[in-house]
Amino acid sequence: MRFAMEKRVLITGANKGIGRATVSAVLAADRGTFVYLGSRDSDRGNAARETILRDHPELADRLSVVALDVSDDASVQAARAAIGDVPLYGIVNNAGIGLGGEPMRRVLEVNTRGPRRVVEAFLPQLTAGGRIVNVSSASGPLFVSRCSVERRALLTDPDVTWEAIETLLQECLAIAEAGGSFAAAGLGDGGAYGLSKACLNAYTIALARQHPSLIINACTPGFIETDLTKPYREGKSGAEMGMKPPAEGTRASLHLLLGDPGGSGWYFGSDAQRSPLDRYRSPGDPPYAGPS
Repeated sequence: MRFAMEKRVLITGANKGIGRATVSAVLAADRGTFVYLGSRDSDRGNAARETILRDHPELADRLSVVALDVSDDASVQAARAAIGDVPLYGIVNNAGIGLGGEPMRRVLEVNTRGPRRVVEAFLPQLTAGGRIVNVSSASGPLFVSRCSVERRALLTDPDVTWEAIETLLQECLAIAEAGGSFAAAGLGDGGAYGLSKACLNAYTIALARQHPSLIINACTPGFIETDLTKPYREGKSGAEMGMKPPAEGTRASLHLLLGDPGGSGWYFGSDAQRSPLDRYRSPGDPPYAGPS
């Protein structure tokens, strides 16, 4: 019962980059939080924990590592068993891949099906008023902006279902594996990363509609210097490319997890302001106020 009054939060992909920075930010922002640091590799997860505790040893009793590969059903279920039947306040689906040329199937398995896999496993433990934060990307709205009217309607539909999203994923995989044309199917250039994040945003809408007692939103962390964005750098430093450090990529997630986002089923920019699902909104621009 030691942590009975704490807000227990699970953060996936948290052994480095934005994930690890989010762990530190959550623990610093609210002394009533206890964080499960999810890491595909437990050794790397333990190394991340030690890195955090090196500067803040007082956090040792509020931080635990759990082995968790979001792309693997067995790993997610093992993580569920390891955490046990404790109430959870929040889930931050941060784990992601896709800018390094990975196959579409792998990208979708991690970025879109992965969050759903985690939510399905841990949803029964979320308390009323609990939070789910899906860390998405501005690549999602950019992908939608290049789609046909019909495809845009699906990916922004307030009544979208997971079944419709999964059907789209299967269609895209079939096109990719057959060497077909995404443009002819109304799907722009068919970029796997943008597709995965557009579908994650759509899943956020469906999930929020199904669970009105929870606060469920998606966000982009911004253009952040991490291993994920390394392919963009082409030998240059992140600063030279205009990238920000991981700590600055936690603003929106922290707001959606611990602040008052003002709604559920929405997508937020890196400045923690609501943004549209079908076009890019620059940080600092007026917040989006349209329909979901």
